[in-house]
Amino acid sequence: MKYVSTRGMQDLGSFSDVLLSGLAPDGGLAMPQRIPTFTPAQIGAWRGLSYADLAFEVMRPFISDIPEDDLRRLLRATYTEEAFHSEAITPLTPLGEAGPDGGGLFLLELSNGPSLAFKDMAMQFLGHVFEYVLEARDERLNILGATSGDTGSAAEYAMLGKARVNVFMLSPHGRMSAFQQAQMFSLHDDNIFNIALQGVFDDCQDLVKAVNADADFKARYDLGAVNSINWARVLAQAVYYFRAYLTLNLPDGQEADFSVPSGNFGNVFAGYLARSMGLPVGQLIVATNENDVLNDFFTGGVYHVRPAEQVAMTSSPSMDIGKASNFERYLYLITGSDAPQTHGWWQDVGEGRPVDLRGTAHWDAVQASGLKSGRSTHTDRLNTIRRVDREHGRLIDPHTADGVLIGERYQRPGVPMICLETALPAKFEETVQEAVGRLPERPARFEGIEGAPKRFEVLPNDVQTLKDFITERLAGKLAPT
Repeated sequence: MKYVSTRGMQDLGSFSDVLLSGLAPDGGLAMPQRIPTFTPAQIGAWRGLSYADLAFEVMRPFISDIPEDDLRRLLRATYTEEAFHSEAITPLTPLGEAGPDGGGLFLLELSNGPSLAFKDMAMQFLGHVFEYVLEARDERLNILGATSGDTGSAAEYAMLGKARVNVFMLSPHGRMSAFQQAQMFSLHDDNIFNIALQGVFDDCQDLVKAVNADADFKARYDLGAVNSINWARVLAQAVYYFRAYLTLNLPDGQEADFSVPSGNFGNVFAGYLARSMGLPVGQLIVATNENDVLNDFFTGGVYHVRPAEQVAMTSSPSMDIGKASNFERYLYLITGSDAPQTHGWWQDVGEGRPVDLRGTAHWDAVQASGLKSGRSTHTDRLNTIRRVDREHGRLIDPHTADGVLIGERYQRPGVPMICLETALPAKFEETVQEAVGRLPERPARFEGIEGAPKRFEVLPNDVQTLKDFITERLAGKLAPT
């Protein structure tokens, strides 16, 4: 399997090449030349597999440059009960009783990993596969990433102790929960560098892309990515859609719907990828908060990036995003892999113009793609957290509440609705306490983490300042190539 760019560059190389490179040289995102598909019978035959072995079946067609035995070993080392505190890895929990017609509402638990967020599901695999590929090539990698809350801690926990990897992680200064900040800033390992940027998440993301656009700097300092612009993350996330569907034990080919809290569109795109591979996904619900650029698109046909000063600070902060990076991958597939069209749209986006598909064949394709959307508010989140706790004895975090609320709006008789969990409620104690009047439980290993010594740097929103910071920290640590 070879990879291409959403903006036209051909032959980006193999899986291992795009794993290490992050953005394509032309600024686009890596995509496989083709998407393999499975029949309902093939998918149904995977029901008895462990999570790791299911991951192998789903991911193997996209990874042709790692020997089968090695890939199985990496996946089995990743998806363990020890790492995810559950034999099932991603338990599927009913919220209430299933209806007599076979429908019902379900919560897909994705937050049992080291950082208590769904990002661990892919990031733990990245830690193992980065180490494998870098060792095989005798190379090193300096990861430059951006986080709105959970990607940062998931990446840093995955890369702890990795001798060939350094992590430079940008986060929006003062815009994460106290728990999220403490998770990242309390890590003092020599290969972890936390940067609190004076701006919002989109500024962090734009800086990452700007630095990567400097081909000489990127090559000199071996820069890579762990954000969902990294294809390996999206691919690994597609696995839990298959797992959730198979856990329902539906007849082969019968549909299930999914509701996904959405900010940067990576998690939703992983579901769309699974659907494109043949998983019987009926509706794929894009659940947004007040930063609802994606809801505007799926309800009206116009995608208009929201500038940083218009990105609201909400109680579901990991979704406080005005520019959804993985949306480019989705539109690329909607066009039938038309890279020139996709490139043109993203030139418009870069110059502040909207992508307007109203009245076009592309809009018809969007409407046929199974994606729908909805928006919720702080009051909606509080009410949903309170109601789920009262009716089902289950505390959920505010992002998951967005997904549950919007998912309920789109429930269909006889069709299961699976709501994807974003994080454990302990990561957002203030909002949960406001909703239910008590603090959520947290794992013992995180008791008192807010009081731990913190190490981070506050930097202005400036490309050259970031480059200088990277250069200075790597001087004498890893000689540039």
